[in-house]
Amino acid sequence: MPTQRQLDEARIRRQVDKIVEGLRTRDLEGLRLLYATDVVSFDVQPPLQHVGVEAKLKNWEPVFTLFGTVTYEIRDLTLTVGADVAFGHAFARLGGTLTNGTATSGMWVRVTYCFRKIDDTWLIAHDQVSVPLDIASGKGAVDLEP
Repeated sequence: MPTQRQLDEARIRRQVDKIVEGLRTRDLEGLRLLYATDVVSFDVQPPLQHVGVEAKLKNWEPVFTLFGTVTYEIRDLTLTVGADVAFGHAFARLGGTLTNGTATSGMWVRVTYCFRKIDDTWLIAHDQVSVPLDIASGKGAVDLEP
């Protein structure tokens, strides 16, 4: 019989799968259900932080504007799960076909998720997406692969 921690980890993994599905199907309202209302997101796009679910969703909107079709992949998701908080890290890649017809495989980024169990549902309370920085040039290293 699985432990509570194992059950919670499986539930969190399903939530992450819903991120992938929500992006692929362009379901902004489905994505809304995955975030805490007070989520704080440190994403690759300015500003330094996006606070609240509306700001997080607004950050996803350009994906649906720029891409005709969206692909999203998460690799090597590792989770640490407690009673009511959990965190994880993975690599993610957003790609697809742009509205002008150009296909792109995208770039790999690093992503960290922090979850809170709210009303028995695991929601993303914080996420951070980043690319490694080449210190000499001051530019992101966007050509790396896991």
